[in-house]
Amino acid sequence: MKVTIADKLPEEAIDQLKQLGLDVDNNPGLKEKDLASGLKDSQILIVRSTVVNKECIDHSPKLSLIIRAGAGVNNIDIEAASGKGIYVANCPGKNAIAVAELTLGLILSLDRFIPQNVSDFNAGKWNKAAYSKADGLYGKTIGIIGTGMIGQEVIKRAQGFGLNVIAWSRSLTSEMADEMEIERAGSIQEVAEASDILSVHLAMNAQTKGIISKEILSSLKDGAMFINTSRDGVVDEEALYDEVKNGRLKAGLDVFSDEPEFKEGEFESRFQGLDNVCITHHIGASTNQAQMAVADDAVDIVRGYIKEGKVRNWLNRCEHTESPWQLVVRHYDKPGVIANVMNELKEANINAQELENVIFDRKLAACCTIQLDAEPSEKVLNNICTRQDEVISATLVPRS
Repeated sequence: MKVTIADKLPEEAIDQLKQLGLDVDNNPGLKEKDLASGLKDSQILIVRSTVVNKECIDHSPKLSLIIRAGAGVNNIDIEAASGKGIYVANCPGKNAIAVAELTLGLILSLDRFIPQNVSDFNAGKWNKAAYSKADGLYGKTIGIIGTGMIGQEVIKRAQGFGLNVIAWSRSLTSEMADEMEIERAGSIQEVAEASDILSVHLAMNAQTKGIISKEILSSLKDGAMFINTSRDGVVDEEALYDEVKNGRLKAGLDVFSDEPEFKEGEFESRFQGLDNVCITHHIGASTNQAQMAVADDAVDIVRGYIKEGKVRNWLNRCEHTESPWQLVVRHYDKPGVIANVMNELKEANINAQELENVIFDRKLAACCTIQLDAEPSEKVLNNICTRQDEVISATLVPRS
């Protein structure tokens, strides 16, 4: 089995993949256009930020598993993968601490003018008077949008700096807020109005696109900070640019819309030259600790797939089909039994949308549960049950 790695992974992870007996194509320089021509021989593809588009999926006949070595999967065409029966998995939470650390680093950099201090020092300028005017963080309020693993790690660190925390998340309950010792808000607007610092930690999807709107940004106090270490699409960047250009807000960004795809080279951005903006190079997850944790998780997903046929963190699985009938077949554990049952259903033009077969102790008998899109006739059920040397019983029940 062959695995292609399209982004840089630690050598230890590559060695682990080889130890699993895999043919490893380690090609971290691959870009979207390179993958678009397809992977002829690879069954597994591991990426970080490289885009996996529909063309790649359509032109990769053996591809069966795509792993995002990270949390967000907006760089993978999941719809195309689902249409080809390709598993998509991710490695959530493994970079949470790294992103949280950078979040606090951006906040401190904006408050204490750290980039400007360093720049002036390197230019031979001493400006202690200007850089001694920081407000300080203690006692201020930070608003957290999104209380998943990253948001929770940010909360812990913010509390360590003596910041008050108010948060909003679709999944945040009053009980969870009490446990974290934070204030739960009823809306993003409520968070923004109360915050000296607003930090967003949301995945990018149809529900979160532009969720930090012009109205939300305008609700922030004059001089407030906006921090984004998630995805550029969650914020109305035009509105953000206007707010920082006119000097009303400060921004610490690890992501922005015109971010270069390449790893190194010259580029231009409208945010350049703004003293109240601190931008890092999309490095939120890029610590050695985080990358090793993510890589280990990716290898573990591969291991489970090739050893057990199971994909942990499988994202594009249909959790619940609309099949209205369930057929439970208790049968003897021997070759061809399930195939014969399925053939009876096929002859009746009934589709089996989900199937699970479990084996009992001593490996003499098994039970197969099949979700069906139509009700089998008495004749079909009788044909299945009369295979007495194969089938112990067959029970049909409607699904609630």
